[in-house]
Amino acid sequence: MALPLAVDLKLPMLVTLHGSVEPIDDRKLKRTLGNLLYMMRRKETWKRASLFLCVSQFIYDVAVQTGYPKEKLLVHYTGIDTGKFQYHGSEERDTDLVLFVGRLEEKKGVRYLISSMAEVQRVRPQTKLLIVGDGSQRAALEAQALSLGVRCTFAGVLPPATIAEHLKKARVFCAPSVRAHDGNSEGFGMVFAEAQASGVPVVSFAHGGIPEVVLHGQTGLLAPEGDTGVLAKHLLAVLSESYPWRESSLRGRDWIKSSFDIAQQARKLEEIYDHAVAASN
Repeated sequence: MALPLAVDLKLPMLVTLHGSVEPIDDRKLKRTLGNLLYMMRRKETWKRASLFLCVSQFIYDVAVQTGYPKEKLLVHYTGIDTGKFQYHGSEERDTDLVLFVGRLEEKKGVRYLISSMAEVQRVRPQTKLLIVGDGSQRAALEAQALSLGVRCTFAGVLPPATIAEHLKKARVFCAPSVRAHDGNSEGFGMVFAEAQASGVPVVSFAHGGIPEVVLHGQTGLLAPEGDTGVLAKHLLAVLSESYPWRESSLRGRDWIKSSFDIAQQARKLEEIYDHAVAASN
């Protein structure tokens, strides 16, 4: 929608690719009016735009495969406010709490988490699962949990301050995102950075942009996409007393502060825009 304005005003145009459309098959994109407009103007946008900023290397690779001009693509990670998501050690932690935060939609993989929790609670009956968020799959997920006998709480949508409080208490954060049937995938996943900034080790699938923000074996554990057995194994590992939780927690906080701090990433973004403006003059 911004393309005609950029052309008429003779201004440089920079586009950030978050992964909302790039991984999705064109046949699926045609189903909505907004996506049709995107498809109609996609090649013209490729030609006119000065730069396309990709929120992860994963999205960069998808954009190349889609046909975006490689010479106009640049990876720029979105930052998080590390002052807002403060580090908390083990003192206030509930050692039995697994936390999920996100939309209850297919690509967030909650059904895989619930399946894995059936095995986790068989081995560790005291383990609790808190699911924060809402979406079109909530009823189906509640039914799945009931049928498997998984004890979990569906908290619905909560304010950011309350989510931050839950991140202070959780032993492990688990959001096992997957590729949806239409191709929709996790481009980056801000919540993974927020969890680690709060000192929570992450368990997830090695999917999309997640391995770029979660360091397997250092700040969390990543299972092969869709493998609920390995996911359960990783959850049990982080929940156990033998897991180097403190080291993983501290490493996660330091990793996020050094690589994804919003002030640092904003400065880089300003430099990118300044360069684009100067190049157009």
